[in-house]
Amino acid sequence: MKLVGTVVLAISLASFSNAVAVWQQCGGLQYTGSTTCDAGLSCVYLNDYYSQCQAVSSTVSSTTASSSSTSRTSSTSSSTGASSPTGFVKTSGQKFTLNGAPFTVVGSNSYWVGLTGLSTANMNAAFKDIANAGATTVRTWGFNEVTSTGSSSAYYQSWSGSTPTVNTGSNGLGNFDNVVAAAKANGLRLIVALTNNWSDYGGMDVYVNQILGSGQPHDYFYTNSQVINAYKNYVKTFVSRYVNEPTILGWELSNEPRCSGSTSATSGTCTTTTITNWATTISAYIKSIDSNHLVAIGDEGFFNEPSNPSYPYQGTEGIDFAANLKISSIDFGTFHLYPGSWSVSPADTWGAQWIADHATVQKSVNKPTILEEFGVTSSQSSVYATWWSEVSSSGLSGDLIWQAGSHLSSGDTPQDGYAIFPDNSVYQQETAAAAALKARG
Repeated sequence: MKLVGTVVLAISLASFSNAVAVWQQCGGLQYTGSTTCDAGLSCVYLNDYYSQCQAVSSTVSSTTASSSSTSRTSSTSSSTGASSPTGFVKTSGQKFTLNGAPFTVVGSNSYWVGLTGLSTANMNAAFKDIANAGATTVRTWGFNEVTSTGSSSAYYQSWSGSTPTVNTGSNGLGNFDNVVAAAKANGLRLIVALTNNWSDYGGMDVYVNQILGSGQPHDYFYTNSQVINAYKNYVKTFVSRYVNEPTILGWELSNEPRCSGSTSATSGTCTTTTITNWATTISAYIKSIDSNHLVAIGDEGFFNEPSNPSYPYQGTEGIDFAANLKISSIDFGTFHLYPGSWSVSPADTWGAQWIADHATVQKSVNKPTILEEFGVTSSQSSVYATWWSEVSSSGLSGDLIWQAGSHLSSGDTPQDGYAIFPDNSVYQQETAAAAALKARG
């Protein structure tokens, strides 16, 4: 009896030592680790590739998940008390909807959440800060192109010469599974950009330089068949992984596509038609893979009015907001607002007019449009008050501030002069503005 008891105790202790902590992975395709969660936690199915240990309500029994299939629980509780997302966000006219009811797109950008080596606990803490400000939605990066894997805590595609390889490992799409899980646990939806116009985290120029040669024109990304096919391959792998995941609100073709990028090389032939044609092709391709999620461009919303004296209206960057919103496979419009970077002033009133002009196009095309990035680095309180007022009164469909900030156990998240941390007074304004936009409906 003593021997049996000792063996049982040893097995029990071994099982306990292998138990998975809160927010850690416990199941999914290709997962080979422990499927048993710590006491009081349940292994909750999030997608075919990822199940996560979470605290659950007392009415839900603890489950475990195998490496080839995962068990689903009927309900979970999150760190904020928010419900996990169910149902896919859709559109109806100028409104977003969820399960037939209005859905307000309001929140923040957090490009860094899946790219800076955060633990799953810190991902959850960051998303909790965003959710506590009344957010429903977070925009983030679904890309990181690297030509050397040594210095990256997380990357999604690596290049060996002209050959790209999508990283589906724990520091690749497996890491993005963690981002999705943390957003879900905090009741947030994600808008995911799939590449970058700029060189930050790789972007378009990596495709062009690796396939066509260093220094080739940036805008070949939109027209070269080899480059387009490589991008489509990445899009297919990434998007297919999350086809059935309702935490994803929508996909964006790129962050801030323009004819020019971080390098000075351009072909001289790129126009608004070039990018409109590319957006038509790629958005239709995404729709052919994924009929569940919305698609947007992720552009800055520049207009195409060559005679206008104001730079953002002149069409010189290759973006025609009105034409792009009419693309049948584009579900909602996006635009950004950075008076300082664009050398326009005064920031408050110029920005309010910029918002109003996009709301006018929104109404004429009858599709939702969001101010998905905006920021100033001085007089934030007064400027943002003016802009949020215009967003609400103009009927614009929603807004996402650039950018969220959090004080985490690993240190502060990136501060570029725009970041709003919970102890910043603007955070309280942000919370009030979110509540007002939700009340407006």
